[in-house]
Amino acid sequence: MKIGITTTVPVEVIYAAGHIPVDLNNVFVSHPERERLIEEAELAGFPRSFCAWVKGIYGAAREMDDLGAVVAVTQGDCSNTHGLMETLQSEGMEVIPFAYPYERDYVLLRAQVEAFMRRLAVDWHEVEDTLRRLDRVRRRAHRLDELTWKEGLVTGLENHLVLVGCSDMEGDPDAYGRKLEDLLARVGERERDPGFPRAGDMVRLGYLGVPPMAPELYDYLETLGARVVYNEVQRQFSLPFRTADLVEKYRRYSYPYSIFYRLRDIRREARRRRLDGLIHYVQSFCFRQVEDIILRRSLSLPMLTLELDRSSRLDARTRMRLENFVSMLRREKHG
Repeated sequence: MKIGITTTVPVEVIYAAGHIPVDLNNVFVSHPERERLIEEAELAGFPRSFCAWVKGIYGAAREMDDLGAVVAVTQGDCSNTHGLMETLQSEGMEVIPFAYPYERDYVLLRAQVEAFMRRLAVDWHEVEDTLRRLDRVRRRAHRLDELTWKEGLVTGLENHLVLVGCSDMEGDPDAYGRKLEDLLARVGERERDPGFPRAGDMVRLGYLGVPPMAPELYDYLETLGARVVYNEVQRQFSLPFRTADLVEKYRRYSYPYSIFYRLRDIRREARRRRLDGLIHYVQSFCFRQVEDIILRRSLSLPMLTLELDRSSRLDARTRMRLENFVSMLRREKHG
C-alpha cells in the first residue's frame, strides 16, 4: 500500500510494514500540470488566499488512485496541513496521526513512534533493521552534500534534489541508493574537469526555509555566479546525525521544532560552509513568514527574503532582486 506523507516522518516504520511512503510534496512539485492541481483544490473549496503547496498536495493526493492512507502530522507541521488532513478524511481517506513534541522530549517522541508502529503492526526489531538499511543510502547523500560545500563539485540544484529525495527515498531505497552512486561517480569525474565551476570561486549562499515552489531558482543563481552550498531544511530531510537510535535521530531533526533550535543548526553550518549570504524562502500565506523576523534579528549574514505563491517560474522582479543581492555580495567578497 502507498502511504502519503506531507513532511518527514519515520519512514522506517512504513517500509518495515511493507508499505511505500510517498512524499506528496515531491509528487506535486514534479507534476507536469501543477497549476491544474492547485485549481482543482480551489474548485473543491480551498480559498484562493491559502498556501499553494497545501492545495497542490490535495490535488496530488486526489489524483492518486493507489494511495491507501496519509500520515497527518498533528504537531510539528502547520495548521493548513491540519485542514488538509481533515478534508481528505471527510472524503474517505484513511489518516494516520503522528506528532512531534514541541520541546523535543525523548520519552514523548518515543511514545509517538511506538503508536505509529502499533498502527502499522511492526516491532522495534523490524524498524531498526530498516533504519540500518536506509542509513546506508543516507550516507551517500551526506557525502554528496559534503562535496557540495567542501569541494564545490555539486551544483545547488543537485544538492537540493538529492536531499529532498531522502524524505521518502523515492519509494525504493535500493534504487535511490544506486542513483546516488551514479551521481557520485559523475561528480568524481568533475575533479579532473577544469571547466566545471567550483563553488569556491562563486558567491556562496545558504538557502533557508521550505523547498522552493520554483526550483529553477538554483540554476538562475548559477548563471549569476552564485551557488547554494547549504540547503537548510532539505539537509534535515536526510537526517545527518551520527546516532543509531531512531528516536534520537528524529529528535535531532530540526524542522518540526522551534525556530530557536533551527537557528543552532543554521549558525553552525553558516560558519562551517563559509557562507557569504542567505536566501530565506517564504511561501505566501504560510505562518513561517513570521519566522523571518527572528531570523533577521538572530543572524549576522546579509539575507534576502524571497516570497513566491503558485508560479513555478521566477518573474522579472524576483530575478532582478536576486541579481542585485548577488551583485552586492560579490562586491563585499571581492572588494
